[in-house]
Amino acid sequence: MQQNRSGLLVILSSPSGAGKSTLARRLMDWDPALKFSVSATTRPPREGEVDGQDYFFTDPAGFRAMVDAGEMLEHAEVFGNFYGTPRGPVELAMAEGRDTIFDVDWQGGQQIRASSLAPHVVSIFILPPSLTELERRLRARDQDSDAVIAGRMQKSRDEISHWAEYDYVLVNDDLDATETALRAILTAERLRRDRRPSLGPFVRRLMEEKP
Repeated sequence: MQQNRSGLLVILSSPSGAGKSTLARRLMDWDPALKFSVSATTRPPREGEVDGQDYFFTDPAGFRAMVDAGEMLEHAEVFGNFYGTPRGPVELAMAEGRDTIFDVDWQGGQQIRASSLAPHVVSIFILPPSLTELERRLRARDQDSDAVIAGRMQKSRDEISHWAEYDYVLVNDDLDATETALRAILTAERLRRDRRPSLGPFVRRLMEEKP
């Protein structure tokens, strides 16, 4: 039976260091049809970054014009630069039945869930097993100063305080087990009756059959 459906908007949120990016990559390895949402930004491209692949690079005026025209699903200012999710590519993926992963914070998640695309959203929050472990992971990266790590830890507490806004909440104390849970969530959401418009015609034909 054909199971055509609209694509899902899969929101993954977590404090920095909880394993969200690793889990997203694993999901895309499991199902290559899954794609990351490409954000727009006003910050300059870094060496090696490709426009339209890593980000859609634009200037502040262009970004504001997209916001004013309703072309952004969500947007925010971060350290003086604007970041946001263009609506067009997401709606195209949905129409083609392709699922999109969003790596956004709780504010971005709120904006997407408040949009007209809310019925297609599946939101998942990833928790660390403890704040001690979270700090250990941040220090293990060996990229940030003590002051930066302290700032990240404070932001983590703020991020975690919004856990109850999400459809699913997973504690990432074992990467393999968390990946298995994510696969199960995505599989179940794809099979929901209200996401499978071809079921109605199929059942009608079934009921009309004369054995």
